[in-house]
Amino acid sequence: MSKSLKVRNVELGAGVPKTIVPIVAKTKADILAKAEEITRLPADLVEWRADFYEDLFNTSKLLETLKELRKVLGDTPILFTIRTRPEGGEVAPSFDDYSRVNLAVAKSGDADLVDVEMFWGNTDWNAKASENSAKLVEEIHAAKCLVVGSRHNFSATPSQSEIVETLKHQKEAGSDVPKAAVMPKSKEDVIAVIAASVEFGNITDRPFLTISMGPLGMMSRVACELSGSCMTFGAAGQASAPGQIQVKDLKDMLTLIHTAQQG
Repeated sequence: MSKSLKVRNVELGAGVPKTIVPIVAKTKADILAKAEEITRLPADLVEWRADFYEDLFNTSKLLETLKELRKVLGDTPILFTIRTRPEGGEVAPSFDDYSRVNLAVAKSGDADLVDVEMFWGNTDWNAKASENSAKLVEEIHAAKCLVVGSRHNFSATPSQSEIVETLKHQKEAGSDVPKAAVMPKSKEDVIAVIAASVEFGNITDRPFLTISMGPLGMMSRVACELSGSCMTFGAAGQASAPGQIQVKDLKDMLTLIHTAQQG
């Protein structure tokens, strides 16, 4: 069974694990300037963290900025993300507003992947994905756009089995790339994330993404070759989450490890 996914000219889950760089600027001018900077860096994908954008809920301005972002980035895949406050983001929209913006972006054709928080309003790590989130995934797929499912815990690391279960639930709800990001309090927590990744990788048919955040979890960001995580977030200046490594250093480390593993 294939575990790779082609997104434009990038194949997630094959070759060197991919680097993805976030844009966290507030204004259109700063967003495009950061995109220009990223074109000179070894980023495989770009995430637009639109929850930082001042006109997030003005759909016409948002889509105009996205179209210009696409022009700057050319064929580099774009992941569009509205990270909500309960999962570490900058905004706390209603689900209707969240869904409306994500669907407009998916239908525009200018983003390749849309991040969907898969457990809307539910903090139970053993629960299945919410019906609202699963329906939104279906609608984004109908617009011929891919979905990165996501779940974040900025206070702790659930058990290995709970991390595996949340990735399974995302897959069952249609996520093309299930994602779990958690905060470690010990070395054992970091190992639990890597072990959960290996376990899920042995049973899944699609690429996935796992992260142990913060300085303590930094090793998980370069352990993709071992864990099976298909990509990892690097920074271009300002980071969007604790523990991110500057993308050039990250790319060098990932390539070195991949080459060594290939013998």
